[in-house]
Amino acid sequence: MPATLIKVSKKKLKNPPLKVCKLGDRHLRQPAKRVSKVNDEIREIAVQMLQTMYSDNGIGLAAPQVGINKQIIVIDCDLENENAPPLILINPELKSSGGDIVLGEEGCLSVPDVFLDVQRPDQITVNFRDEEGRPQTLTTEGILARVIQHELDHLNGVLFVDRVQNAIALKKELTKHGFTLEDVQSIKS
Repeated sequence: MPATLIKVSKKKLKNPPLKVCKLGDRHLRQPAKRVSKVNDEIREIAVQMLQTMYSDNGIGLAAPQVGINKQIIVIDCDLENENAPPLILINPELKSSGGDIVLGEEGCLSVPDVFLDVQRPDQITVNFRDEEGRPQTLTTEGILARVIQHELDHLNGVLFVDRVQNAIALKKELTKHGFTLEDVQSIKS
């Protein structure tokens, strides 16, 4: 995995720099725009996204979730290890997916406290630009592959609840946490 030059403390901030949009917010349904130039402004957005993600105990965050209509994703599946660098993907594109289709529990900072099973391919290859604007290709599997696919969905205005196939569990969980089924746009896999 390419090492990022951006260093951000993984501690929780009382007042994170960005506000996470919740299910029902229109920002979550707009396709994100490509980043035309990777510069200091984009790197600063990535830093603020990481600070916000760490403050909410998240392992992935896409720019549309914080009301920024840009193709930027930050990921860190190793929150306990201060030395493990986060992954920053700018203009990511899924090039291929394979392996088994696996059912796995997902949650989302935009749908707090709701955890439901979603089917996704276990292996993916993704092309992206890093925080220096350099082209990168990453082939991965397991949890990182799942998180990348979840965040890529956000860049296309799709939320994990749209992919949940168990309608009874979906309705129950959303209702329990104050969300409505009307905000879900079901996708049949």
